Amino acid sequence: MIIAIVIIALIILFVIGVYNSLIRKRMRVKEAWADIDVQFKRRYDLIPNLVETVKGYASHEKETLEKVIAARTQAMGATGRDKIKAENQLSDTLKTLFAVAENYPQLKANENFLHLQTELVDTADKIQAAQRFYNGTVRDYNIAVQTFPANFIAKIFGFRTEELFEIAEAERENPKVQF
Repeated sequence: MIIAIVIIALIILFVIGVYNSLIRKRMRVKEAWADIDVQFKRRYDLIPNLVETVKGYASHEKETLEKVIAARTQAMGATGRDKIKAENQLSDTLKTLFAVAENYPQLKANENFLHLQTELVDTADKIQAAQRFYNGTVRDYNIAVQTFPANFIAKIFGFRTEELFEIAEAERENPKVQF
């Protein structure tokens, strides 16, 4: 009888330990996503200033500026997997804006524009670092959810795998360099 009680107590303690471990890992995934969100917010805050600066020098590039604003608005309102797609679209649109800026030497020399461009590049680097951290955290969580014997406990308590943050398909292609 005592042996049965000890075995049951050990099983209960094991289940509690695995459950708590899964909860910690899931919370780390949420924290890592929040870190990415913070960097996205930083980028959102920089974009209106950048658009206004470019507008002063390149007012006839209205279509490009409107695309940037629309992509920012879409990214701000997106959630889940749609957020990742919207953020990739915003990154592409910002690249277009910087390409347009290349046609305006006065703009490229503008101190405010240079500062904003530096801040956006810095933010992009921070977003990439946060994405790498998120993917590492998701990897650890997914391994915990899928490996034996934790996968039984995960299934019982409704733990599901999370998706990795992936780059846009267009960014996977090698750039074409022509001379």
